[in-house]
Amino acid sequence: MSIDGVQLDVDRQRRCGFPEVIFAEGKPTQTVVDIFARLTDSGQECLATRVSPEQADRLLANFPHAISNADARTVRISNPQEPTGRVPVVTAGTSDLPVAEEALETLRWMHCGCELIVDIGVAGPKRLLEQLPRLEGADALVVVAGMEGALPSVIGGWVDCPVIAVPTSVGYGASLGGLSALLGMLNSCAANVAVVNIDAGFKAGYVAGMIARRRVQEAD
Repeated sequence: MSIDGVQLDVDRQRRCGFPEVIFAEGKPTQTVVDIFARLTDSGQECLATRVSPEQADRLLANFPHAISNADARTVRISNPQEPTGRVPVVTAGTSDLPVAEEALETLRWMHCGCELIVDIGVAGPKRLLEQLPRLEGADALVVVAGMEGALPSVIGGWVDCPVIAVPTSVGYGASLGGLSALLGMLNSCAANVAVVNIDAGFKAGYVAGMIARRRVQEAD
């Protein structure tokens, strides 16, 4: 199948462990459908991020077994498989949920065990303390926060695993579209915190999923 303007890397799963992921934003809808068809014909699972409603509708029409998440703006095709590893996804506030959902859908596509913990930001410290038992034993954490971006640093001081911090564009004027949260996270004094780009839920989920996968493989 020829896909105009696309050089699809169907060998990436062999090299890197997972198939190529489709960044759907800006792509013609038919192109995204054709990429799904090429991947499924190759026996590979599919994940598209930043999917528009029109793209999602067309994908579901062509692949009825696909799973769409409107909040995450993702569509995925995942074969049934027992999840391995454990990566909780934590948000500082409910406004951070779309980015957290993108991370969750990425982890589900990677067949990584995951769960969502919502609204435990630093404005209410007791809420975090109540949720600490759910963070124990995780292979990695994804922590999503806007505003001043303090939550990953606080959580980093409580856990013994990597914390993948995701700054979001949530906040008032001086948050500068997430730049304040990004700089705050980059300057974290918690040694186990690593930072991805603003609103990059996919990237955080992917990195955390790879960490969990490697830990499971080494344990076996």
